[in-house]
Amino acid sequence: MIRFLSKYKYIFYTNNVLVIILYLFPGSLIGCFLYNDCKIQPKIIDDFIISLDHFLIFFITTSIGYMTFLTSKYTSILTIYLIFLSVILELFHFLVPDRTFEVKDFFGNLLGVSVVLIIFLLFKKYAKF
Repeated sequence: MIRFLSKYKYIFYTNNVLVIILYLFPGSLIGCFLYNDCKIQPKIIDDFIISLDHFLIFFITTSIGYMTFLTSKYTSILTIYLIFLSVILELFHFLVPDRTFEVKDFFGNLLGVSVVLIIFLLFKKYAKF
């Protein structure tokens, strides 16, 4: 899987573009397709302390990113980019119509990136390439 993703970096780039479109669309793009109402925000998983939907999105995006660039020298740049992306996309909800900034979403984004980062660092420390 890792070799597949490192060959086809466009999977990571496409995932990023889709995440950015979903975050910056006024209202809910998924709600438009599922319910024919752009104001309904579907919930995949009920929230606990953080937004688990946001955690899941950034967990998957970060996992794809690290599997794509695992053997690359650009992992530190990738880490900074993903943290920046998770923060800036949630802050843009102040500006996007029909979207609101929520602290639970903000921490869900950051925790999704952080969990994969910790797993990656442990893997890098204890695994042999």
